[in-house]
Amino acid sequence: MRKILRSLSRFLHEADILLFLLCLICAIYGLILISSVARNTITHGSEIYVQIGAIILGIALFVLFSYIDIDIIADKSVFLLVFSALFLSTLYFWGYGTEDTGNRAWLRFLGIGIQPAEIVKITFIIIIARMLSNHKERKTLNSIMPLLQIVLVFALLFGLIVVISADLGTALVYVFILVVILFVGGIKLRWFALGIAVVAGISPLVWTNFLTEKQKNRILAPLFPDLVDPTKLDGVMWQARQSVKAIRGGGFLGQGLGKGVMTQSAAIPGQRTDFIFSAAGEELGFVGCLLIVLLLIAIIIRCIYVGIKSNNTLGLLVCSGVAAMLIAQTFENIGMCLGILPVVGITLPFYSYGGSSIVTCFAAMGIVSGVKMRPKPARFRIL
Repeated sequence: MRKILRSLSRFLHEADILLFLLCLICAIYGLILISSVARNTITHGSEIYVQIGAIILGIALFVLFSYIDIDIIADKSVFLLVFSALFLSTLYFWGYGTEDTGNRAWLRFLGIGIQPAEIVKITFIIIIARMLSNHKERKTLNSIMPLLQIVLVFALLFGLIVVISADLGTALVYVFILVVILFVGGIKLRWFALGIAVVAGISPLVWTNFLTEKQKNRILAPLFPDLVDPTKLDGVMWQARQSVKAIRGGGFLGQGLGKGVMTQSAAIPGQRTDFIFSAAGEELGFVGCLLIVLLLIAIIIRCIYVGIKSNNTLGLLVCSGVAAMLIAQTFENIGMCLGILPVVGITLPFYSYGGSSIVTCFAAMGIVSGVKMRPKPARFRIL
């Protein structure tokens, strides 16, 4: 009992309690929104219990990862890479999705859906951060071979996500994470220019051979709305148009929790998951949406702050990667809810319904908290 009390005391004094509270507030806020969206569905009770269970598991992982030194995990980067590749590969055999999304991003285990690409985000951040920090210590960071190794690791995981699961939205988050970690790590701008040139060169090949017609239409629709029929219930812009209508209908203060006309009539498919932001907009108005954005910004800033104050390069890069993950998902999700970005199927961190998403977010924040718990240096040197 004394050991437990000492561990609890250490957690309260050394862990990032501010970050934990911010995450918990977001998760509870999201739970309230999910409860409102699902109240008129037959699965209302089960979905709430699943989300509560995911939040509890996420909290447990936050505490666990707060105590684990990130250097210990990062030292197993080869194992993490093998695990990540094999975990994503299981989707080829047992993956499932929906006819609407056209992807196979989920595994079903004991009646619970698991999204491997969500969980692998954490291992991906740690692997890339370890590779960069090692090469920075050896002063080989901007050499060709180290960069090629990093690109190959990224290409492996990115390719598995796109080819096997066709989950373009999640794959794009990996791209942003990589770019941010490379930039923070000190990669010279000439390599970014070369990367942009290569991407531009292979984009036509990817567009022609790897994207389905529906994925192409989702990308083009926000730019060329005349290409799609806005009246079709299964059209690529139908959800986005309904979402925008709901948000506009909420005005400044909203129609009231549980009183949103479109939210309570299930007029927006997938509202409790990818379009939870529209529920906040209709029922809680501009104020409710602003609160969501401000809370997520606060979490992102906290991650960056902890990284800057960390005692080594690895800590900074891991925290930057976690912040990048939140930035990309928040930007993508809110952008598609506002109809200005393609509907690619991405959750809003801490708010959307989904066990994999909420558990991954809490675990990632626990790693950031763990970086904070490590001893701080007397002076921080900018990379």
